[in-house]
Amino acid sequence: MADLKRVQIYTDGACSGNPGPGGYGVILRYGGYEKKLSGGEAETTNNRMELTAVIEGLRALNQKCRVDIYSDSKYFIDAVDKGWAESWRRNGWMRNKKEKALNPDLWEIVLDLLKEHEVTLHWVKGHSGNPENEECDRMAVEQSKKFAE
Repeated sequence: MADLKRVQIYTDGACSGNPGPGGYGVILRYGGYEKKLSGGEAETTNNRMELTAVIEGLRALNQKCRVDIYSDSKYFIDAVDKGWAESWRRNGWMRNKKEKALNPDLWEIVLDLLKEHEVTLHWVKGHSGNPENEECDRMAVEQSKKFAE
């Protein structure tokens, strides 16, 4: 089998108010190629936009790849790396006996998409000068403004 393409995906989400108008930004890189994606919603949360950025980045891949995902979202990174999201799914989207997990609709998609690729997650400190994270943030904020009144 041929070597898998190695792709970098940088993601960020933004929300003005929480909930409120939100946006996401994604940068995909493969070799010398770069693709930017962005979008938003009128009424959402920051965590929903963080997950949507990951979903849109992974959906843009048209074949199985080795993927490095860079995100400043501890919510996303920890829930996947520490196995929380898979546990929530196994437990009917409950965090524990009394608390429902948030965003199960998006987590379902994220977990399925992650299985389609060989993924390594990288946490990036937000607003710390990382050029790709800063650009994703700029795109996300720009999108969120389109939905602000």
